[in-house]
Amino acid sequence: MTLKTTRLTMAQALVRFLAAQYTERDGVRRRLIGATWGIFGHGNVAGIGQALLEHAAEMPYHQGRNEQAMVHAAVGYARQSNRLSTHAVTTSIGPGATNLVTGAALATINHLPVLLLPGDVFATRPADPVLQQLEVPYAGDVSVNDCLRPVSRYFDRITRPEALIPSALNAMRVLTDPVETGAVTLALPQDVQAEAYDWPGEFFAERVWTVRRPGADPTELAEAVRTIRAARRPLVIAGGGVHHSRAEEALAEFAGTTGIPVASTQAGKGSLRHDHPQDVGGVGHTGTATADELARTADLVIGVGTRYTDFTTASGTLFSNPDVRFLNLNIAPFDGHKLAGQPLVADARSGLQELTEALRMHAHRVAGTYATEYTEDKERWEQRVDACYEVDEPDIRPTQPQVLGALDELADESDILINAAGSLPGDLHKLWRTRSPDQYHLEYGYSCMGYEIPAAIGVKMAAPDRPVWALVGDGTYLMMPTELVTAVQEGIAIKVLLIQNHGYASIGGLSESVGGERFGTAYRYPAEDGAYTGPPLPVDLAANAASLGMRVLRAKTVRDLREALAEARAADTPTCVYVETQTADTVSGAPPAQAWWDVPVAETATRPSAVKARELYERHVSTRRRHL
Repeated sequence: MTLKTTRLTMAQALVRFLAAQYTERDGVRRRLIGATWGIFGHGNVAGIGQALLEHAAEMPYHQGRNEQAMVHAAVGYARQSNRLSTHAVTTSIGPGATNLVTGAALATINHLPVLLLPGDVFATRPADPVLQQLEVPYAGDVSVNDCLRPVSRYFDRITRPEALIPSALNAMRVLTDPVETGAVTLALPQDVQAEAYDWPGEFFAERVWTVRRPGADPTELAEAVRTIRAARRPLVIAGGGVHHSRAEEALAEFAGTTGIPVASTQAGKGSLRHDHPQDVGGVGHTGTATADELARTADLVIGVGTRYTDFTTASGTLFSNPDVRFLNLNIAPFDGHKLAGQPLVADARSGLQELTEALRMHAHRVAGTYATEYTEDKERWEQRVDACYEVDEPDIRPTQPQVLGALDELADESDILINAAGSLPGDLHKLWRTRSPDQYHLEYGYSCMGYEIPAAIGVKMAAPDRPVWALVGDGTYLMMPTELVTAVQEGIAIKVLLIQNHGYASIGGLSESVGGERFGTAYRYPAEDGAYTGPPLPVDLAANAASLGMRVLRAKTVRDLREALAEARAADTPTCVYVETQTADTVSGAPPAQAWWDVPVAETATRPSAVKARELYERHVSTRRRHL
């Protein structure tokens, strides 16, 4: 019997293969690779570029302006799609390929799938070196694409067409694995991309990759139930795994049944609605006073889908109860064992459902006095949020919290907010009242400046009927405004809220606290002493956005801002709201950090600010503990 084959180039075969891959979870099937982003150069134009043209009916293509931004757009799409669908990104060799590295790191750290297809140098080496090739004297098989190895969950260089078959299957396996997923890189030598091969028909057959929901081991589950029943002051910390698993309803049922309060990481915020009785807000360095005080006194911390980063643990100083224990429900054993915790290795939704049922059989619920305590504390915190949002005079320039308050008045369950870096993450984590599971989209695993605008494009592609807001400060805007052009070109009606505060506000505040005196953090002209303390730069970011094709609404006052936000929300074209903020004062500014964060301070210094900061640093360090 003769096996049926189809003669295609390697690139054509890859595109056809990708178009036939699907995921399935809970009976819902989705296309795994929904589209391909690309910027073409000599390393991919005749290979992947030609293949995308050849198979345009099977694989949608989107044109980007910056390779890193294309990855961010794909990641935004993947997160909004609950990791069940993503995009591919193709680039040329050289700088196009190395521009992928930051986006790949972001995807892998956040456990979000994205497929990277950078071009590579000739496998057959007919001319050596070629344009943009990195020559490595000690190794002939290294190219700049090897920079992607440490930030990829799977990496392969396809040096023969037939090598694509096992590699492509492995790539799909990793993309759809809820534990392993992240950036997947297939480096494609430009000559191999264009080389023809007789491909077996089976390679192009439709494949469905089941995304697993493993339940808990019965022994681990029974031990977890005993641990929870023995606790008097338990606290749940909900991480991003709650959202990835779509475990929000299961968490609400668990919290409602047991009365256990739920705090959230940046990735986990929105796991419960802000008005759920057991929701106590963000936890850690950027958390609420309510959640952080509960964390300090908790005798059991139940981590659900969290990695326990230093922002969550306040660099090891937050969980100060001498008897505190950790129970970690996580699909990844690596994370389940953190903080010397008791692991409960399972899918977040499956594990929470099993815990709830077991605890319901015992009629387990926390003491009424504990519930009253955190409920009253939460009410006091909400009053502080109201004070931050309050506007006494609507005809003056707003503070940043008042900007968030104006958006809070307007938003409903359908709105999606995207942010990643600067001073906004801290204000949002403390203040924002999340109304739906996917409203709060903070990329804080890598906290990458420039993520917001391209990610908003990806999110809007995945949720075309919902208002999608990219919240950006001037610092992060200047990192990557390029994809505004893409939004305009493709008619993707994102809303950009551009906040101008003339510098790196977050790092400026951090610099001041560690004795750096805000050195190099303001967008100002340099003074005679070399410090940037002169007049503000005459930069007009609103004009810049308009020059890239955006409709721009300028807001000078709180009243203007409210009107502009409402107009932008109703717009069906890409729209930017530009507002310049004043420095927050003690009435309307965001509350200070409720927990510490370890940024080492100079051990020796002559400047008084650094000496004083070091003294405070040593006091905080003395409170750190290792949970063994």
